[in-house]
Amino acid sequence: MARVAIVTGGTRGIGRAICEALTADGLTVVANFAGNEEAARLFSEETGCRAYKWDVGDHEACLDGCERVTREIGPVEIVVNNAGITRDATLHKMTFDDWNEVMRINLGGCFNMAKACFPGMRERRWGRIVNIGSINGQAGQYGQVNYAAAKSGIHGFTKALAQEGARVGVTVNAIAPGYIDTDMVAAVPETVLEKIVAGIPVGRLGQAHEIARGVSFLVSEDAGFITGSTLSINGGQHMY
Repeated sequence: MARVAIVTGGTRGIGRAICEALTADGLTVVANFAGNEEAARLFSEETGCRAYKWDVGDHEACLDGCERVTREIGPVEIVVNNAGITRDATLHKMTFDDWNEVMRINLGGCFNMAKACFPGMRERRWGRIVNIGSINGQAGQYGQVNYAAAKSGIHGFTKALAQEGARVGVTVNAIAPGYIDTDMVAAVPETVLEKIVAGIPVGRLGQAHEIARGVSFLVSEDAGFITGSTLSINGGQHMY
């Protein structure tokens, strides 16, 4: 029986590319989504993956959603925490709601999904969790104190949870993408985007499938000796 993987925020952009890559690897892939019903419908039609709707920032919704996936498809052995939002503003213009919503979804979603699935992984003594961080969680970014804090928190969350899972066959890793050619980046003003690309040593934006291949490796059987690590896929823009 194929292992079951949940990819949060999985119906578009990087999430969709991850779903497609893991499906090609022979996994049974479920995409979580929050609101865009039409995108989810098209995703399922085009990929054959089932899509389940719940808010990853809602703790009870994650517990219920993962229980439903387990009941209807099988035990969840792989979780990719990809769901995330932005609410950009400089601190003096940022509202508490801007701060709280980004923390609730981007960082809280990682906790909620791990809380729902980690116990079963421990019991089965096998599991893979991959958290999608960001270059801006490593280097910071003007106008993104909420997003940078949440993504930086993901990197710390990854290292701590990895220590809990290491002896029971559960690996926990992160990927820190740089600027990837997605709808989120496409919304950046062209003049700003030109400056961003000029600062990337390889001279281009990344592609979603390049992030997906990193996830594909980290969730594979061959990656069992890698845990607590962050894989930076950013075209050389930030090195440390």
